[in-house]
Amino acid sequence: MRILMATAMLLGASAAAAQTAPMPTTTPLLPEGALLDVVAEGRSTRTPDQATIEAGVVTQASTAAEAMRANAERIERVLAALKRAGVADRDVRTAQISLSPQYRYGENQPPIITGYQASNRVSIRFRDVARSGAILDALVKEGANQIEGPNLGLTQPDAAMDEARSDAVARARARAELYAKAAGLRVERIAAISEGGAPPVGGPVPQMAMARMEAADTKVVPGEQEIVATVHVRFVLR
Repeated sequence: MRILMATAMLLGASAAAAQTAPMPTTTPLLPEGALLDVVAEGRSTRTPDQATIEAGVVTQASTAAEAMRANAERIERVLAALKRAGVADRDVRTAQISLSPQYRYGENQPPIITGYQASNRVSIRFRDVARSGAILDALVKEGANQIEGPNLGLTQPDAAMDEARSDAVARARARAELYAKAAGLRVERIAAISEGGAPPVGGPVPQMAMARMEAADTKVVPGEQEIVATVHVRFVLR
């Protein structure tokens, strides 16, 4: 009995000590030295090798059915012209189909429906930018009366983006070396690095004038596209 009571008292004392003992604390490990955060942009340039343009047909008629029928006939001619030009089926997709009533408005009178307007637009990806202007001219001859674009871009942007990333890190490192030298320190290592920002999807998207397309051959000039990468780098200086 005495042994049991002594054991119980010992266990109780141990539990009480565990409850009153302070919890161990840990101090987060921090890099020894000064921290320097640098944000830098890197760039690379490429000539766009593809263009995305939307071409469509807008028709009007007194009834909705007639407007849609006329529109379907003309868009079929446009699609056939694309096929004859060698544009692959995978590079053509429907962008928008719409049908809307047209109204006549009078003073102090409810609007009156005077007809209907149907629209069908397709998005076309041209993998040969140099030929895209001539193909657009052919589409206009086949009934396309709505053109928007071009949106110029790259078929394989990864290599250009990686080049811009490398340039961004190099610029960040050079800037860190400058700060370290000015402060009488040296760059020891990179503590953290993250990427921010995004490359442009394409250049400006101008509206192509239909009168000019009918009067002369349309030219799509790719020019040069700049790809931008942004990095946030934390350096340790000693």
